Amino acid sequence: MRIGLLVNAPSARPDAMDVLHASIARAARDGFPSVWMSQIFGLDALTALTAAGIRVPGVELGTAVVPVQPRHPVALAQQALTADLALGGRLALGVGLSHKVVIEHVFGYDFDRPAAYMEEYLSILVPLLRGQRVDRAGERVSARVGLEVHRPNEVPVLVAALGPRMLRLAGTVADGTVLWMTGPKTVAEHIVPTIVEAAKAAGRPEPRVVCMLPVCVTDDAAAARARADELFAGYGELPSYRAMLDREGASGPGDVAIVGDEDAVRAQIQTLSEAGATDFVAADFSPEGDERTREFLKTLL
Repeated sequence: MRIGLLVNAPSARPDAMDVLHASIARAARDGFPSVWMSQIFGLDALTALTAAGIRVPGVELGTAVVPVQPRHPVALAQQALTADLALGGRLALGVGLSHKVVIEHVFGYDFDRPAAYMEEYLSILVPLLRGQRVDRAGERVSARVGLEVHRPNEVPVLVAALGPRMLRLAGTVADGTVLWMTGPKTVAEHIVPTIVEAAKAAGRPEPRVVCMLPVCVTDDAAAARARADELFAGYGELPSYRAMLDREGASGPGDVAIVGDEDAVRAQIQTLSEAGATDFVAADFSPEGDERTREFLKTLL
């Protein structure tokens, strides 16, 4: 199981890009094979990772994740291919449906039948990324075009998928999934069996399962879990994550956060590997200036 890092820049600061570049460069120096960036209401992840990561060779750069509704799949394919070319073939494109409250109340788009929308979207996005021409008239997304962009590598497409239909789609059409707020029991009993079975049935390679969770190495696990509940409280209220927490038997984000001393955290990460996760991406939520978690994660490499 590969160990990656979630690095998000302080978007409102004028030196945000310098901070992001420094974070990516440090991760590469430390030997982490991948760096991931979320996209909420700050920097655009694809643009920022390209601008900051182009000067840092050798590390995979992943979006976790780009919401699909605000961007036509042709536009996203163009942007992703351009970014991947600039990065020398190091992009991992994580995409997702976001949430009803965001798509309807922020963007003003319809969130009806989201899985069906993603299926249409991927039927255009994935072929374009593979260098194929698309001629598709969908119910909500259409395209008749081919893109002339050099592809140094095949851009992996990872779909944020939690429910059965989305997981089957991620295994059948895409290259895997990116998870958040999903614990080891759910990974082992729900995520991995569903997506692997779908990929096998479609004759696809074994999918990537990128499991991203909050991490803090500490001697006070109870305090760390309470802090995680506070920092990530909003995720416990979003229906898709709430469903995963309920499936895990977790009352809130603190229950799926990976916390404890070095031995305890190592054991919890090992459990994710045994559950079938191919990548673990650490969202370090240690207090500012506390390097214990970072130093420990380096030992896993």
